[in-house]
Amino acid sequence: MADAEFSLDLSTPAITVPPRATDRAFARLAEIAEGAGEAKCLRVAVEGGGCSGFQYEITLEDAPAEDDLVLEKDGQRILVDPVSLPFLSNSVIDFTDELIGARFAVENPNATSSCGCGTSFSM
Repeated sequence: MADAEFSLDLSTPAITVPPRATDRAFARLAEIAEGAGEAKCLRVAVEGGGCSGFQYEITLEDAPAEDDLVLEKDGQRILVDPVSLPFLSNSVIDFTDELIGARFAVENPNATSSCGCGTSFSM
């Protein structure tokens, strides 16, 4: 019996595990909607730049784009575009309220380093 051949195609993209969001992130988004009088979507994107190579861009938008990944809970929506999705694979989107300030934050297991402010990272 001949040995089975095995080959690994490194050009095949790695499996992307969608990010998830905490209850705190959805709750804060609901508070923002209540204060504004209308629901807004939270967009979490990855852009080139920042002191570590990439940076998180977190904005409020009216509606998702057609190709967005939409995380939804209790009518609140968090959006991730398809270009940012691989950079955010298996990440956790959270809301933190600490002495240094309150902000949406990303816990990214793919980041090999990050800056002190937590908005810039490298892979």
